[in-house]
This record gives sequence, structure tokens and C-alpha cells, in this order.
Amino acid sequence: MAFQQFPTWPRTAADSVDPYRYQVGFGNHHSTEAIPGALPPHGTNLPQKSRYGLYAELLNGTPFMSPKSTAANVWMYRGKPAAARHLPSQVEEILHLESCFLPTNSNVAFTPLPYTWGPLKSNESSNSATNRRVTFVQGLRTMGGHGDATLKEGLAVHQYEFNMNMEREAFVNHDGELLVVPQQGTLNVKTELGSLLVKPGSIVVLPPGIRFSVEIFRPAGDQWSEIKASGYALEVFGTRYALPDLGVLGANGLAHDRDFEYPVARFDLDPDEDTSSFCVTVKLAGRLFSYTQPHTPFDVVAWHGKYAPYRYDLSRFCHLTANTDQLDPTSYCVLTAPSKWPAASLVDFCVFGDKWAVSRNTLRIPYYHRNIATELCGVIHGQYKGSVRPLEAGGLSFEQSYMPHGETYEAYTQASEAANDPTKLEGSLFFMLNVSSHLALTRWAMEQHPDIRLERPGIWASVQNHFVHHLKHADASWSDATDQHIPTPPKSPNGRV
Repeated sequence: MAFQQFPTWPRTAADSVDPYRYQVGFGNHHSTEAIPGALPPHGTNLPQKSRYGLYAELLNGTPFMSPKSTAANVWMYRGKPAAARHLPSQVEEILHLESCFLPTNSNVAFTPLPYTWGPLKSNESSNSATNRRVTFVQGLRTMGGHGDATLKEGLAVHQYEFNMNMEREAFVNHDGELLVVPQQGTLNVKTELGSLLVKPGSIVVLPPGIRFSVEIFRPAGDQWSEIKASGYALEVFGTRYALPDLGVLGANGLAHDRDFEYPVARFDLDPDEDTSSFCVTVKLAGRLFSYTQPHTPFDVVAWHGKYAPYRYDLSRFCHLTANTDQLDPTSYCVLTAPSKWPAASLVDFCVFGDKWAVSRNTLRIPYYHRNIATELCGVIHGQYKGSVRPLEAGGLSFEQSYMPHGETYEAYTQASEAANDPTKLEGSLFFMLNVSSHLALTRWAMEQHPDIRLERPGIWASVQNHFVHHLKHADASWSDATDQHIPTPPKSPNGRV
């Protein structure tokens, strides 16, 4: 059973669509209790005796000597401490997860080839002729990444697809912070600090060390619809997601602090702890371990701190427009993860939703470019408008750093002649990951993914060199410029130049 939460301020109200309440404000020090008085009095975190017989437990998400601006931890007051468990053992099941993307790992490879993948499919991704029942953890597939989790630098990009809820089991990631982007199926994410409902079009961020389980949410009375969920997950090592600096934008634009929502405390009680068993799976350096405990990990009655999961509705993102030219992808940045390099991000999570295109005398399609950043693009819903990548909702595309790319010649010529009238772009939602480094792809992504779509051969053969047809005009322009703008040198008194 779960107790009803008591009011916590500031909060959002529960409704028939979302049964949970939330606290608001990105990076705030939140404070919440499911029973009045469960939190200790102000001025102490560790009372000699906690009220209601609760155990105090601290989770540090940053080193002790971190600057106060970045330090993050959470105090939890719970039925039993997390230490009350049995010994962990390694999981023998082979899952397609990677956390090391160094050249020494034979399971990954660096390639300049562009890749596009379609959505995952349970029956195919399991390499089985039957439709396996898999949970969120079992349905994760690592597509690529950079760095190494043990070095606390880098990231991993995953797709997921699952069709079974996590019942009496939880997952805890020791490698990095996980940003989950649902594409199909609403997720009911239960964490130690409370529950969050995450629909397609929203994201949820789960810090390392926080235990959680994932189920597919079904509205009341829905007993017959197919249970299936799919989407994406971006994992960063040794860093945490942050809001980008707004600079000259000032107080407004992009993602607002107030639109990020955190859970309020709610807890479960086991009917009989003597006979119950709960399994917790740990991901450490890309390997899975598990342990059992005779009590639920979701027994936190109250908590306070800055280290907590949160969700964000992407429809609240404030898009920017430009009168001329195109804005850089950073103008679409929802969250960024800083790297160890000064003034350089590890990855930027950018989103492209409904907006107006108003730029005049401007080529509005993606122009030909080369970036230090590796680009990965995924579609949440709607139709992808690009002409090169055969991308659809649930799929993912990849362009390695410094590799040249852009739209097809046909799309270029059409856009060059199109009228630059104000146009509302709507009905689609997709995201882009800008990774400021080379990215290695997993062997599974390059060889075993159920839907691999390589670049079409000869796609660039139609590109024309228009300049050669303008050489005569260019010569005439050069001659006119020489006659009009290059003065004749003056003569000296003896008549010599």
C-alpha cells in the first residue's frame, strides 16, 4: 500500500490524468514529507532518534569538497536503510550494454560512415523468433558513446523497447546520469524519492545512485491495450545535466527553471517483510549485478536536498526565431552536460518542436556544414523533414564529427527558389544530441540492429557546379571592378611611372 502525500509547497496538483504531485524549480533544494513531522527539525539532518522510528540516510551525488554551486546531496528518512540487503552477484544474462568506448574495446568501433536506424522491435532485437517479455533494463541497447564510465568522462547513447513492467525489482545506475526520452508509451517511473509520470513529449532525468523501477502507465479502466514502450536514453559519466547559460537572452527563452518538476515523498509498505523479496539490479562499469533484500527500496517517507530525479514537458520549451540567417543548434538547447574541458560541453540536448520560420532571404533548410560535434537525431513524433536521412519516429541517425553533411541537391535547389514567407512549422517533435567529440558505435548497432539504414549510394551524384557556368560573368565583373576601382599610378615629373 502507498500512503497519500500531504501538501508540499510549491507543488502541482494531481488530476485524473496524472495521479502524482510535483515540486517545481530546477536545481532547488526541495523538502517533502509524506507524513507531517517525518522530517527532522530545522538545523539538524541526523537526530539521535528520528520520528516514527525512521532511519536517516544520506546520498551524496558529488564529492565532499565540491563547490557549493555544484554540490548536490539528499537526506532520506526511510523504513529500512539501503544497506540492509544481501550480497550482490554478477548477472549472467548477456545484455547489449556498453560503458567503455575506448579503442581497446573490441565491442565498439569509430567510423566516418553515416548511419540511420529504424525503431527497435522486441521480437527482432531479442534475436528470437518469438516476442520475448522484457523489462526496461533488459530492453536497453547501447548504440554508441564516448569515453569511459570508470574515467568519469564521456557518455553513452541507448535505444530502449520493452513490454513488461518491473515488478518487485528496481534498477540503480552507478555509471552516470540518465536522461530518458519516451517515444511510445507513457512511463510510470517510481523512484526512492517519489513517482513521476512521463509521457512521450516529455523527458525524465535520473541521477546515478537513485534506485527506480519503470512501468507502462495505463489509464484507469484500460485493460486491453497492448503493453509496449520505446524511446531513447542518454547517459553522461562524471557530470550532471544543467541549464545552459542564457547570456544576452537574459531571463527569458529556452527552458525555464519553473517548468522542471520533482517528485514529492510517497512510500510503499510490504504486507509481510518476513516472506517478501525484492531484487535490485546494479549497473557498474557497464556490467550488471543484482542483490535481493527482504523489503521494498521505495520506503522513503520524507526527504530534502538537491539530488533528485525530475521531469520536463518539451512543449514548454521557448523556441527562438531569427529574421535573417539560421540560429545555431545551441538556440534549441534544453539541457547541457559540462565536460572536464573549460568552456566546452560534453553534450547538448536540443529539441525542435512547433515554431515559426520568419527569416528573409535565407536558405531555411539545413545548410552544408562540418562540425567538431557529432550529431545524433531522434524523432519523438511526426514526420522528419530531412531529405538525406530515412528517419522516422522511434529511429536514430548518426553523423560523425567533422564529416560533411547537409540536404540533397534536389532539396537545396527547391529551397533556393522557395518564397520566404512566414511559415508555421508544427506537428513534429524531434531532438538532436550535439556531442563535442568523436563517437564510437557498438558492434551491435552496426551489425545486429534490426533496422540498419546506410546512406543511399550515389545520393550526391546529382550535385552540380553552378560556378563554372558563371565564369564569363565573373571575368566581366572582375574587369569592371579593375577599371573602376584600381587607380592608375601617378606619373613622376620626368614622365616615368
